[in-house]
Amino acid sequence: MTTEATRIVFAGGGTGGHLFPAIAIANRITEIVQDEMTIDIVFVGTKSGLENRMQESLGYPLHLINIRGFARSFTLKNLLIPFILVRALVQSALLLRRFHPDVAVGTGGYVSWPVLRIAALKGIATVLQEQNSFPGITTRHLAQRAKRIYLGFETAREHLKTKAKIIVTGNPVRKSVLNGSRSEAMKTFGLNPEKITILVLGGSQGARAINNAVLTSLEKTHLPSEYQLLWQTGRRDYKEVAARAGRKVTDCALLPFADRMDLVYAAADLAIARSGALTLAELTTCSVPSILIPYPFAAGDHQRKNAASLVDQRMAALIEDKDLDRTDLLGEAVSLHRSDRFQEMKQAITEWNHDRRPAVDVIAEDIVNLINEIRKAGH
Repeated sequence: MTTEATRIVFAGGGTGGHLFPAIAIANRITEIVQDEMTIDIVFVGTKSGLENRMQESLGYPLHLINIRGFARSFTLKNLLIPFILVRALVQSALLLRRFHPDVAVGTGGYVSWPVLRIAALKGIATVLQEQNSFPGITTRHLAQRAKRIYLGFETAREHLKTKAKIIVTGNPVRKSVLNGSRSEAMKTFGLNPEKITILVLGGSQGARAINNAVLTSLEKTHLPSEYQLLWQTGRRDYKEVAARAGRKVTDCALLPFADRMDLVYAAADLAIARSGALTLAELTTCSVPSILIPYPFAAGDHQRKNAASLVDQRMAALIEDKDLDRTDLLGEAVSLHRSDRFQEMKQAITEWNHDRRPAVDVIAEDIVNLINEIRKAGH
């Protein structure tokens, strides 16, 4: 490998589902090349995105551009979108001219589009990492000019019109969520290590429908003594859930938000969760069977499609959001855990993890190989 500095720009963010895969890939690339080449990585994001709030812990320089998407309901602000897009393209062009990357990596979100669009026009190699089974609009628009596309789900392929090399890798997971200590988790959350832990996980903002369904279940059914709850409520619902749940169950650790997801997954025997791509990747990589409740308003109904993929592989069960009102959610979780199906899920996840290399390794190594190909061609 050459000792000349390698420059990579990552554009993706807004939510953890787009940002955390980018961080995982960037970290792994840095590990791969640390003894063989100088690496220079920058991230591009927006002021309103999670990436801006995480600047201090991001680990890489962050450049902000002004970009946002269309509002779903009609608003006069949508009339400004053409001007916002033009400004974002200009900002992206200036950044790329200064940084001059070898490769531009897009992991989704509105910020990916102007950066990778300009990169492609300038002849810079672009690669995409698509988390969902139904590709986002940004990925679909950028796919035709990409060199590589890494997919979290095989079914995403049929929605892409491109001559790019497509590799189905699964979704990259940050090392920070892996290999948590169960004993440390039990101490941290004040849980009983002898009991079976049901994790209720709605994402960073929580999921009100799931929270309400669990509360209703607690009011109707007594949780068997051998079970306990680890419940991330989201900040919005935390006080209400704490007030209502505190009267119904004693073996319950409530969290508005969890910073140590490695401990959360280490504590969990079974999870109840939405089916965002990042959540599914973390659950499967950390070997946690799950009951999935797809968010019904996700773009392209991608959460339902994500969940269906895991159900088809016998790694999860599915309950529709519209059925929550008439479902004893905790009763379903207990019944599943006590059934042969739960053991089948555990076995399927074990086999899935055994049969494939970590997605982050495949993606990072392929990007490094692409950089080397580009440089050889340039010489």
